[in-house]
Amino acid sequence: MTSGIATNVRLKGISKSFLGVPVLQGVDLELRGGEVHALMGENGAGKSTLLKVLAGVHRPDGGTIEVDGAEVSFAGPTDAQRAGIAIIHQEFTLLPHRSVAENVYLGREPVRGVQVDRRRMVADTRELLDWLGEDGIDPTDAVSSLSVAQRQVVEIVKALSTDARVLGMDEPTAALADHEVELLYDLVRRLRERGIAILYVSHRMREVFDLSDRITVLKDGRFVTCAPTGELTSEDLVRHMVGRDLGEYYPDRAAPDDLGPVRLALRGAGNDRVRELDIEVRAGEIVGLAGLQGSGRSAVARAVFGVEPFTRGVVEVDGVAQRVTRPRTAVRLGIALVTEDRKGDGLALRQSVRDNTLLVRRAALRGARSRAKSDVKALLDMVTVVARGEHQEVRFLSGGNQQKVVLAKWLAVEPKVLVVDEPTRGIDVGAKRAVHELLRDLARRGVAVLMISSELPELIGMSDRILVMHDGAPAGELPAGASEEAVMALATGHRAGEAA
Repeated sequence: MTSGIATNVRLKGISKSFLGVPVLQGVDLELRGGEVHALMGENGAGKSTLLKVLAGVHRPDGGTIEVDGAEVSFAGPTDAQRAGIAIIHQEFTLLPHRSVAENVYLGREPVRGVQVDRRRMVADTRELLDWLGEDGIDPTDAVSSLSVAQRQVVEIVKALSTDARVLGMDEPTAALADHEVELLYDLVRRLRERGIAILYVSHRMREVFDLSDRITVLKDGRFVTCAPTGELTSEDLVRHMVGRDLGEYYPDRAAPDDLGPVRLALRGAGNDRVRELDIEVRAGEIVGLAGLQGSGRSAVARAVFGVEPFTRGVVEVDGVAQRVTRPRTAVRLGIALVTEDRKGDGLALRQSVRDNTLLVRRAALRGARSRAKSDVKALLDMVTVVARGEHQEVRFLSGGNQQKVVLAKWLAVEPKVLVVDEPTRGIDVGAKRAVHELLRDLARRGVAVLMISSELPELIGMSDRILVMHDGAPAGELPAGASEEAVMALATGHRAGEAA
């Protein structure tokens, strides 16, 4: 059972190189029991390597590690585990057809005589779940029956079963739906209250500001700063991570004179999830679609693309009424959809960059192979994908480069209307900038962009107009540069002018 004694860990001057290339250079980090310490930086900043040094996966080339004031040396993950340190990785390591208890104690099953003591294994797992305050999971449940958020709880319980007092959490919300993120928030706070030291790695600024007590920033393998969260702003973090101010973070908006004709129009459009909508998106324009979880934002995206079609009203593309009842029809009309789940819906992870880029064109449009070779290179150059080559499997790319491949896949069919749902979820600050510039460049080329985002700074920074949804219906429209308070007032059901 996890000890009630808080553990402090200090990494001093940590350096690590691979094949002569420095990845970490003199990095300092201190973790305190009962504290959430966020670790931030762009992809390639050294965050994952530092996590692996902490977990004993990599031995540092220089520097020291101290646990409760005593210097330690980890020959491998088992040594780190004995010191009370565990890492919760972004990709789960659970066996779906085994029970919760069997996964928690996999490879460390308690025995009685020569047999596995299943009763004790279940009892110990239940005790850990109770300690965490989790009463919705039974130790005998099959992992396959659990939600993604519940599986994450099992990963945490698995770590705690080794008497872990220091937890590293690598992008813990990357696989979670919006409504599950709050469940994770509660869990992280409970762990902190019980004296666990948490190293929280995330690209999401809102999470970092909501949860962390202190923030450390790395850039190019070097320590940049460490400060209490309350002393930093999002502008400060961007400047530390990428070396420029937040005001330079978003590309310039479209000028009214640069906008073309209406590309997409919804007139009284609705279905079981969305009430009557009237929306116009012009060529050259990025229209933001805001709203809380369950407001109908993503339902609009799916309806426009024909996944869950509108059953009422009219959908017009370039001024012509159309019946968009399936995705193939949408593609042929020039409508593209970048879904929020790029790994589940947007990519064939075990296929190459090239095959993913041509996926939609081959499936939906005939005669797509003739210019494929030259087109793929041009598309990948346009979206600035960094890969070993066109034949590299997409699963081995960073999150930002995977998202660029998703965009390249849709650019291959030359869309007139691009609907993007959470276009920068789970990617680092530098990659976000690249995606933002690409979306704006597409708008300049005459594409109409409808963008959904839960990150209000992104929505405000990118949009030429913002349409706000509440309870499946439009709540109002705001101009470019509207405040977060104005967006939230409409999203929570307040009319313009009312106090939020």
